[in-house]
Amino acid sequence: MKIISFNVNGIRAIVQKNFVADMRRVNADIICLQETKATVDQVKEAVAELSEYHVFANEAEKKGYSGTAILTKHNPIAVTYYIGVGDHDNEGRVTCAEFEAFFVITVYVPNSGSELLRLPYRQTWDEDFLKYMKRLEQTKPVIVCGDFNVAHKAIDLARPKQNYNKSAGYMQEEISGMDTFSDNGLVDTFRALNGDEVKYSWWSYRGGARDKNVGWRIDYFLVSSAFLSKVSESFILNDVKGSDHCPVGIVIK
Repeated sequence: MKIISFNVNGIRAIVQKNFVADMRRVNADIICLQETKATVDQVKEAVAELSEYHVFANEAEKKGYSGTAILTKHNPIAVTYYIGVGDHDNEGRVTCAEFEAFFVITVYVPNSGSELLRLPYRQTWDEDFLKYMKRLEQTKPVIVCGDFNVAHKAIDLARPKQNYNKSAGYMQEEISGMDTFSDNGLVDTFRALNGDEVKYSWWSYRGGARDKNVGWRIDYFLVSSAFLSKVSESFILNDVKGSDHCPVGIVIK
């Protein structure tokens, strides 16, 4: 089974590009999306051409903002759209599909913002999201994917010294949040399977950053440690365009 995660930065915009053809070429069993920036109905309309997938989407109360979705060829047992904390559940940041052997969660983690005004909120989110994942783990393993809006290690961004404790996405508070996920048995599959390979999943639109590969790895697949042996590949698809992110993915044995 192949699962991919893709921050599309607007599903209605990206389907005007090569999104449908790209997704057909990637041929994933499950496609997890973030930052759809659309209502549930708009997401379903935008991806209607991918009729082989069941579509489940979550929207933010604020129009044109945030939003997540799961497209799956395998009908899930159940789908939920909340982590159970009111302050977090109005921005459409989580969609969770339950399958027989695991949960698949797509998440769009809050960005701390250019002025870092949302950094305290981001820390609260990390704490509450961890509790949510651990609750699910009491039933079966979790596969958590999406835009985590943080480069975990220096190897995960092109210019770590210039950005450390100065830029959203590489503040120590955000790094510590990822450390806590790791300390609680959620494994970064890309690092676990690819060692110190340098590859990025997001590039600024400024200064030709993508052409120069001045990027950040902020999109992840985390899995319960007990499930890691089931993951045979973890990859990043740099050749898929259309967003400031590119898809990341895993293959399950």
